[in-house]
Amino acid sequence: MQDFLDRVVFANPVREWFIAVGVAIAVALVLGLIKRLMLSRLSVWAARTETDLDDLVIDLVRRIHRMFLMVLGVWAGLKYLHFEEPVERLLQILIHLNLFIQLGLWGVGGVEYLIRKTLGMRGSEDPGARTGATILGFIGRVVVWTLTALLILKNAFGQDITALLTGLGVGGIAIALALQNVLGDLFASVTILLDKPFVIGDSITVGEFTGTIESIGIKTTRLKSINGEQIVMGNADLVNSRLRNFKRIEERRVVFTLGVTYQTPTAKLERIPALLRSIIESCPEVRFDRAHWKGYGDFALTFEAAYFVQKQEYNAMMDAQQKINLAVWKAFEAERIEFAYPTQTVIVSGSAAKA
Repeated sequence: MQDFLDRVVFANPVREWFIAVGVAIAVALVLGLIKRLMLSRLSVWAARTETDLDDLVIDLVRRIHRMFLMVLGVWAGLKYLHFEEPVERLLQILIHLNLFIQLGLWGVGGVEYLIRKTLGMRGSEDPGARTGATILGFIGRVVVWTLTALLILKNAFGQDITALLTGLGVGGIAIALALQNVLGDLFASVTILLDKPFVIGDSITVGEFTGTIESIGIKTTRLKSINGEQIVMGNADLVNSRLRNFKRIEERRVVFTLGVTYQTPTAKLERIPALLRSIIESCPEVRFDRAHWKGYGDFALTFEAAYFVQKQEYNAMMDAQQKINLAVWKAFEAERIEFAYPTQTVIVSGSAAKA
């Protein structure tokens, strides 16, 4: 038995191999147990607090990969073994590679936390927020893993990355010039999702187009017009345009005019503003603003009234306008006030020509 333990395998006695393997297994198991205990304690702690930093800590602990724990155990076991320089170098590369991959996983977790924090997604089912998280998450993962790859090349393999960074910079400029329209729409989508000038479900008007937001993508935003067709617009065009968002108005202001004939008696002209006010105030969910005799028209005396509909929907505004129109018609009919319509009076002077 003693001879077997003293036998040399790969430059190390079997006895030391047993010790190294035992230490590696023990360290990996202990670290795994510590991870489970930390998750259990942190979950109880997180349930008692309102901050989301504990959620970040729990997520980072969950992202500790089993392979990372096993490599830590192997690293501890290697302390009892000795190898030649090439083998030592190879083992160091593998350990560094695993370490930086784990750092990359933690970096991705931190990026996702920042995205959720920025977009306010905690407990949110907003489709726009989910889309934003997907886009920003993709960009963040590309950045994190690119940096991780550069760190691996520099620290694990000892490569000089200066020339590589220069090449990436020149190549990045060339790609950016070739894909400037695509990249413009991409960064515009990030702007939309962070600044939130609109979200899915909002009704907006951009130039001559009016529709409801159906989806916000990486390159385009899709609207469903009031006529039913789908409108596809580039995100850069939307960011650079002036748009009106009707979903966020708390109430709609309506201004309408009407004209009465010049033959209307003065007493009735004086009563018309009060009559319009009474009609508007009697309409539910409508707030009266003003009613005035505006001026003299070509064929009518013009009155103007304004009110606010305390609902967002366009149909609600039109329903209120219809009720007010009918009430005005009935009131003017009862008061014998005549609406004006285009007329022309021809005055003939002088004697008629003889036949």
